[in-house]
Amino acid sequence: MEEVMSQAPGTIGSWEQQAVQTPEDVQAMLKLAELGWGSKRIAREMGCSRNTVRRYLRAGGYVPYRVPARSGKLAHHSGWLAVRYLQHRGNADVVRQDLRRELGIKVSLRTVERAVRHLRREVLAQSRSTVRFETAPGQQLQIDFGSLQVPIADHSRKVFLFVATLGYSRRTFVDVFLHERQSAWMQGIEGALRYFGGSTRELLLDNAKPLVHKHNVHTREIIFNDRFGSFCRYWGVIPRACAPYRARTKGKDERGVGYVKHNAIAGHRFASIDALRGHLVQWMREVADVRNHGTTGESPIERFDRAERAVLIPLNGRAPFLQVRELVRCVHSDACIELDTNRYSVPWRLIGESVTVVVADGRVRILYAGQEVACHGQSLARRTSVIDRQHLVGIVGAGKRTHSVPPMSTIAEPEAAQLLRPLAEYESALGGAW
Repeated sequence: MEEVMSQAPGTIGSWEQQAVQTPEDVQAMLKLAELGWGSKRIAREMGCSRNTVRRYLRAGGYVPYRVPARSGKLAHHSGWLAVRYLQHRGNADVVRQDLRRELGIKVSLRTVERAVRHLRREVLAQSRSTVRFETAPGQQLQIDFGSLQVPIADHSRKVFLFVATLGYSRRTFVDVFLHERQSAWMQGIEGALRYFGGSTRELLLDNAKPLVHKHNVHTREIIFNDRFGSFCRYWGVIPRACAPYRARTKGKDERGVGYVKHNAIAGHRFASIDALRGHLVQWMREVADVRNHGTTGESPIERFDRAERAVLIPLNGRAPFLQVRELVRCVHSDACIELDTNRYSVPWRLIGESVTVVVADGRVRILYAGQEVACHGQSLARRTSVIDRQHLVGIVGAGKRTHSVPPMSTIAEPEAAQLLRPLAEYESALGGAW
């Protein structure tokens, strides 16, 4: 007995000066009381009041401390606070400003935060809540772009991944571009339609500037880009833009972009852009199509073949929307025309003249007076120069220029020489003086 009593004070001594008694403290009080200690001696040993010891001894165990309920300045405005707090999505400072402006109540930010503390969990749940939306077979195609740095050849290059996901089967199409302009979106969509062998009835996208001219957050009025609207009518699909700042409404494709980045691209190095495209084609066929999807419980290709392939709208061999573009451009003083931020050379004698530019099948054809004067491969990059040196022959200092891109013209040399004939022949064709 003496040994127990001599150990107890030493064990409990560290609890002195504690303002709040823990359940372990209370158990120690009850143990000491069983050993015959009085409440006064226990209180002195535990560093608390005698009434505290008596309260715990009468209760026979730990009793949580109860904070007395006090009605604050905002107690009578709880309903108003709840409405405004949810309206302002948990911004207590804006609620405080409304209180002062509308109700004439001036309180601190901390007072407002205490008054709406019980509503925080509801606001957080609303911000994170997403209702899973399952689409019928052939109903919807979700599209998106993602960018990342990819090791290509001996350096890292930024590429843009176009990812399209069928809403029902989760089958995925991926293509790679060097930009995210409108033409890339359209080429990506058309590539997906050809890959799947048909079109869905809807096209779900985010609010990308090349596609959506305006999306009113409050009225949900959507104005699509005129050219993109024509593109959708051409393919017979209905475009739908998800709510601004609510990318989760397009969650299937948002996850698809991450899946492509971390599964198809991560850890790989490619010799060229074409090698990257070839790798993605193989990855779609051998990995993405045959994996066991976590949500549907079956592979996308099986689900597609069973229920979605037959209900897609047939393409009927329809030509690409961007098959032919015809524009008029003026030849600048550097003997180049500008197209999609890139520069393409023409014979220098046409400086200042207007020429017709025809873009088709990856080629840029430049015509003057109905005759082709230059032809280049279309550049997929931005702000580059595609120069044929033959076009600059005769310009003083042309031979000293070293910063131009190597010639990409496909015109044979005899033909190019024929195009560089005297201007009198062009005058005769036009029926006027130069």
